[in-house]
Amino acid sequence: MSAQALAWTMFGGALLDAAFGEPRRAHPLVAFGRLARALETALHADSRARGLAAWTLAVLPLSAAAGWLQLALWGVSPWLGGAYAALALYFAIGLRSLREHAAPVAAALQAGRLEDARAAVGRIVSRDTHALDAERVAAAATESVLENGSDAVFAALFWFALLGPAGAVLYRLSNTLDAMWGYRNQRYQRFGWAAARIDDALNWVPARLTALTYAALGDGRCALRCWRTQAPAWDSPNAGPVMAAGAGALRVRLGGAAPYEGVWEARPWLGEGAAPDAGSVRRALALVERGAWLWLLIVAAIAALEWWHAR
Repeated sequence: MSAQALAWTMFGGALLDAAFGEPRRAHPLVAFGRLARALETALHADSRARGLAAWTLAVLPLSAAAGWLQLALWGVSPWLGGAYAALALYFAIGLRSLREHAAPVAAALQAGRLEDARAAVGRIVSRDTHALDAERVAAAATESVLENGSDAVFAALFWFALLGPAGAVLYRLSNTLDAMWGYRNQRYQRFGWAAARIDDALNWVPARLTALTYAALGDGRCALRCWRTQAPAWDSPNAGPVMAAGAGALRVRLGGAAPYEGVWEARPWLGEGAAPDAGSVRRALALVERGAWLWLLIVAAIAALEWWHAR
């Protein structure tokens, strides 16, 4: 795919997401979830090899099919191939969905409705939200926006730019399997090992590009300092750089202890500056959105250079 075709299809996918958001019915990931559960039922064992086999059967055939269909449709008509590619990206990214989930938290906090804010943030985080005060609710939502900006937006854009629809499908399905199988408990400790490690590998470069994006669009010096000094203490190799840089870029204090299954777990502090509030959630959303459009403009600039040199 040429840079010009890539730019058009990426803008097309982003505009579809902005216009329609996540599909309410017949989302392909719902069908994929059923396939993943069937494979888990058939293959589950306390075995890394079984988990890798399940991941391979779930992800690689569909990714290859997405790439083959792109080539076939492009051969029929570049317009048809481009429309398909834009649609594939639309199903892979979740920028509007991120706002739809996080904005109600900010609105409830702004209005002083703590119970509503707890309920709203409970839809996007796994911690015990009933134990959170307003500041911790705002912190949870801001952390979620920054981390999911990397997972649901920038990583999908990165793999689409690299491999087209096949890359977008590969990444989104891998990320979904990590959410389903990537737990460190008795059932998934070994079976889910491959899903978790592959997702880490696929996110390694996009996470660091996301951190650089946050630094470029916020307080860059603070973001880079927090990334360098705080990210290594975080237990996730990809969430650490993303959230530390994002918190630094926003000049907000995140991290710290959080309750999970009735137990407050110690976590490192992230960022520096003011305590989180409703404005922190909104500024995190704006940071992700500006970053997404910056990436699209960079692709457009590369396409313009390609067109200029081809004249």
